Amino acid sequence: MRIRDLPLPKALIDLLEEKGYVDLYPPQEEAVKRGVLRGTNVLLTTPTASGKTLVAIIAAGKRILEDGGKVVYLTPLRALAAEKYEEFKMLEALTKSDGSHIKVYISTGDYDSPGEFLRDGDLIVLTNERFDSILRHGASWLDDVKLYVADELHLVGLPKRGPTLESILTKIRAFSSDSQIIGLSATITNGAMIAKWLGAELINIDWRPVKLVEGVWDHGRIIYADGRTKTVKSTGRGAAIDVAADVLDEGGQALIFAETRRRAVSLAAKAAEVTKHYLTEEEKKKLSEVSRRILTEAEETSLSRALAEAVECGSAFHHAGLASAHRRIVEEAYRSGLIKILTATPTLAAGVNLPARRVVIASLYRYDVEYGGQSMLSVLEYKQMCGRAGRPKFDDIGETILLASPSFTKEELFENYIQAKPEPITSQLSDEGMLRTHLLATIASLPGLCDEDIEEFFSKTLFSLQYRRPTVKIRLSRCLSTLLRDGLIEKIGRRYMATEFGKRISLLYIDPETGVLFKKALQRSEAGRRYEAGLIHIVSIAPDMSPKLALRSKDTGEARDYMEEHSEEFLIQPYEEAAYWSGSDSFRNVLVLEAWIREASEESILEKYGVEPGDLYRITENAEWLLYSLKEIAKLLQINYLIDEIEELRLRVKYGVRPELLPLTRLEGVGRVRARALYSHGFTDLNKIASAKEEQLAAVPKIGPALAKKIKKQVQSLR
Repeated sequence: MRIRDLPLPKALIDLLEEKGYVDLYPPQEEAVKRGVLRGTNVLLTTPTASGKTLVAIIAAGKRILEDGGKVVYLTPLRALAAEKYEEFKMLEALTKSDGSHIKVYISTGDYDSPGEFLRDGDLIVLTNERFDSILRHGASWLDDVKLYVADELHLVGLPKRGPTLESILTKIRAFSSDSQIIGLSATITNGAMIAKWLGAELINIDWRPVKLVEGVWDHGRIIYADGRTKTVKSTGRGAAIDVAADVLDEGGQALIFAETRRRAVSLAAKAAEVTKHYLTEEEKKKLSEVSRRILTEAEETSLSRALAEAVECGSAFHHAGLASAHRRIVEEAYRSGLIKILTATPTLAAGVNLPARRVVIASLYRYDVEYGGQSMLSVLEYKQMCGRAGRPKFDDIGETILLASPSFTKEELFENYIQAKPEPITSQLSDEGMLRTHLLATIASLPGLCDEDIEEFFSKTLFSLQYRRPTVKIRLSRCLSTLLRDGLIEKIGRRYMATEFGKRISLLYIDPETGVLFKKALQRSEAGRRYEAGLIHIVSIAPDMSPKLALRSKDTGEARDYMEEHSEEFLIQPYEEAAYWSGSDSFRNVLVLEAWIREASEESILEKYGVEPGDLYRITENAEWLLYSLKEIAKLLQINYLIDEIEELRLRVKYGVRPELLPLTRLEGVGRVRARALYSHGFTDLNKIASAKEEQLAAVPKIGPALAKKIKKQVQSLR
């Protein structure tokens, strides 16, 4: 079936053909035959790179141009949202019936906002959490959405993020039944059950544009699933590098999955010793520039230096500990073919699309944050990694190779991974903490529900489909009792209503347990006292803080001194934290945040506390949001004497500065380092900057003429 034969507006057909789309892949053709362009709900489960996104593009374009409806595209990750946003922007070239062009918007943060600014968008790319927040706020444009696309649908089975996706899809089914749902996933074993839950046509086709070949490395040779064998030349740098380097002679790229970040960095360094021999002079020149960018974009640390050294030789590592700017640079260099071997942790398998000729799985273990140690890869995770094998337009086949070891024989690897089916997707709403969170959101959004109404709504969940009705009823009853006890909801006659406290917790998009902790802490405060350490402490122990960092033995002395020095500032004493730690100490977060707002460098935080830039960003981002939420709860409780202190601390966490630099950080392009440079040279406030000459500002280290001119212009507009 050809694009030109589809029942689409001519302008959309012309655009697609201009972009190189001519013939449909088999899964795309089947989706069309099963009604995806007629408004039928569809669950499309096909391998990576089989064209699922194009199905969404043609369905979205048709909806917008012919029906005038909006389209919402849901993704689990910000990086994936950004990737899809760039893909869908092609539709902005099309003109709607009113003469205006299609508008493609993206929103992935700011949960305490109804998202009304998205009202003018025709196609809106959102993370699942952002859309859940928009649902809670009741955005005015929701009734105009005619098509929802849920990407990476198999993640509904994840413990933390799965319940959010399950909740929003249930609400769409319950309250927007005339809207179409397209679910996209590469790996769902129990697809029939998921399709039944969504009321969707199941399209399950095991077709790939690049053939996948799986195998096992064992004692110097690869044994393929089809019986073939291949001897692998030793590089002297270990089996993972041997297997990866084997494809370089053929012009291929390799992706190595390692069990930890440290192993990924180590393997990249070893790979660099090999890849440097496969670079052309032109590639060496380009990689030298990429390496320079790594050292100049974001703060320089030992981690960024290790990355820059590897990149200059044609290898790289990619994991969540890297600064986002460095991850983007690595992704660009890899896609352009400059990086020959990329090492990564398993999280990359569910993130951005970086395919390779050969995927090497160096370990069957991965670090599990929740467990706090190593856990075995699931078959589902293995299959996700397989999805990265094979570069469309470059490779005829893609390979995934597992490394045999004394712990796992080649026979076990074939049986338990290569020949095995992924684990079935199971609802995570069965967890009462998750259920309580989404139950509160439902009651806050739909005031006046009685027990029967609540049971009716939750009967539409995957949780209800997979569990016995009495089990669902008992867990809902327990959650209602907890919400009543904590003052988040109240019962008037037979009907439940969210209290003002409960409504605010739901709209702030924080865990009810976090809200209760914050309320308890705030009510212990007294006017006329400062609580900086106590505020840092309560956001660090909140259930919503992530990642949580346990104290190491070498941190305990500093932690003990900190507790003693600031004992009068704690709102919740450390020994009371057991209820909130869930078995995991998080006091290292306190030390890290304290160092950050006292302007410790990323390098010193990495060296002293073992916190990499990517983790530091997530900690500070979460702390900033939690401090904002704490301030909003203080307003609700009319604890007005704490509001200014909380807001000042929030801004200090956002910018990583001492209080005196806050006025300077308001200036665009002036971060923590430049603000301190300006302050140290006598430009301590906006008035002094306004009265200074441009050349005086330009002489300050790290400022320069261009930024000096920009700063002067900003100051004039602020006065």
